[in-house]
Amino acid sequence: MNKLILVSLISTMGLSAFGQQSLPVPATVQQAYTKGTRDISGRPGAKYWQNTADYDLKVSFDPSTRILKGTVAISYKNQSPDVLKELWFKLYPNLYKKGVPRTSKIAEKDQNEGVVISAMELNGKTIDASAINIDGTNMHTAITPLAPGATAKLNISYQYTVNKGSHTRTGQVDEGAFFIAYFFPRIAVYDDIDGWNKFPYLGDAEFYNDFCNFKAAVTVPGDYVLWATGDLTNTKSVFNPAIAGKIALAEKVDSVVNVISPADLASGKITSGKGSQTWKFEAENVTDFVFALSNHYLWKSSSLVVDPKTNRRTRVDAAFNASHKDYYEVIDFARKTVEAMSYQFPKWPFPYQHETVFDGLDQMEYPMMVNDNPTSKREDAITLTDHEIFHTMFPFYMGINETKYGWMDEGWATIGEWTISPMIDSSIVDDYGISATSISSGTSSDTPIMTLTPDLKGVASFTNSYPKPGLGYLYIKDYLGDELFTKALHHYIEQWHGKHPMPFDFFYSMNEGAGKNMDWFWKRWFFEGGVNDLGLVSAEKTGGGYTIKVENKGGRPLPVDLNLTYSDNSTQKLHQSVGVWELGEKVISVPLTTTKKLKRITLGSSHVPDKFDNNNFLNVR
Repeated sequence: MNKLILVSLISTMGLSAFGQQSLPVPATVQQAYTKGTRDISGRPGAKYWQNTADYDLKVSFDPSTRILKGTVAISYKNQSPDVLKELWFKLYPNLYKKGVPRTSKIAEKDQNEGVVISAMELNGKTIDASAINIDGTNMHTAITPLAPGATAKLNISYQYTVNKGSHTRTGQVDEGAFFIAYFFPRIAVYDDIDGWNKFPYLGDAEFYNDFCNFKAAVTVPGDYVLWATGDLTNTKSVFNPAIAGKIALAEKVDSVVNVISPADLASGKITSGKGSQTWKFEAENVTDFVFALSNHYLWKSSSLVVDPKTNRRTRVDAAFNASHKDYYEVIDFARKTVEAMSYQFPKWPFPYQHETVFDGLDQMEYPMMVNDNPTSKREDAITLTDHEIFHTMFPFYMGINETKYGWMDEGWATIGEWTISPMIDSSIVDDYGISATSISSGTSSDTPIMTLTPDLKGVASFTNSYPKPGLGYLYIKDYLGDELFTKALHHYIEQWHGKHPMPFDFFYSMNEGAGKNMDWFWKRWFFEGGVNDLGLVSAEKTGGGYTIKVENKGGRPLPVDLNLTYSDNSTQKLHQSVGVWELGEKVISVPLTTTKKLKRITLGSSHVPDKFDNNNFLNVR
């Protein structure tokens, strides 16, 4: 064992130092502990670093041809201790390029020439096209070595055709609406664990980007309205004064303001009426920048205080097609989600100035933006809205590497959905993914959650990213109790927001925040396999009631929920958290104090994916 790691282990506050080693820490993470970029306590190390950049985007988009042309000026800051001899970029629109590897289904008619780089300069010198290597969604080029602390200044001119069909998170929505994401070349993440992020974007696994500052100037025909990441800095010049006034009002009031009403659409007096307009936005310290536009969408808006200490407000928007009836309530669902996130779970002030839910063709999140398809059921509209907005915290505020560890953000959005949906509508019992988790448990598809996202196959691509980690978070919340869980979660957020946490940072940060070594759970739930199977063994009469025995046949820690029926047909519920399995027990005894005669016991609840239910019923004699 490295001495630095040993010292760090011994100094971990309030925890069993050597107990931390029950988790199988890979060599790359051990090296980060040695270098001091990360700490075994779960905190960023004294020498933690991450690179960043300033992006100045100037693009024009023609809805009639779907051609997007642009330039991007990048000021890239090497804050690592390494000399960089090359730069790697992401060209995410190349998912639609003919012949590239992909897992998403892109119809042949929707495939195109991809991103065309017409010019690239580095520090004022032209980079020859022959030196630019494009491989699918990755691009890289050799550079004059960039020393630690130095800045590289790039200018790139490019264009591509926005997809009309095969909508995968971005593209044309209808004849007058578009959601435009991943529309500019960006420098890939270079971090202390893997170096350059060279994973290609294949259409399934999601993204990993640095925290950067963005300025964007987007030119479109004058009858289009834009919504985007960041703050619109020229509101009064692009909008009709009446519309600009309604936006300003929405930023101050709790009620819903119809910024663009059916009457406004009919009048045509929404924008300033020019032949084309340039919309200017700015966003600081965010991992991505996207925009959406329409010439026929309604716009409902409202705001609320998200931080009572500062009275900071967040504006919430719903931009949608008038024919999609479910969207008329989305503004309420979105507003209640932002409120619940700020005050109830995770009880952290919503971190951004606005959040826009855009009526699109996907179910995808971005900083301050959501691309959500319309739904036929009110419940689906609620769960979809709160799930995607919850992603504001994970991965955007927390900077998670979704490409490798999709569970670190999707699991949180899932528990957010489970928790917040009933707050919006108490009739909702959201068991998203529980059935799939139960059915696949113990099969070849039931790989450990810690399996890298690109390596997941079949149903595990879903269960390992969404319900299984969501259940892990839910069970720890139940085990710790709401107050201590919130304390631990806030500790994790405080340490890692605006940074790039990895799984071990999360596990150890939660341990430190809670003051409990929970490696026993992290290891068994996130690193190991096993069938989810609890069973009732017996119910024995005692002097004061009964002793009910429950067996953990699969070995995985699951909550114990006992639904009791007495001879007089009255009922009672008993609950035990996953803590009852902490010491590795195979059978536990649950005491029941009662003077009544017990008739029947049923084991299980809606959020316990118990694969075999033939041992979950017991008639008591």
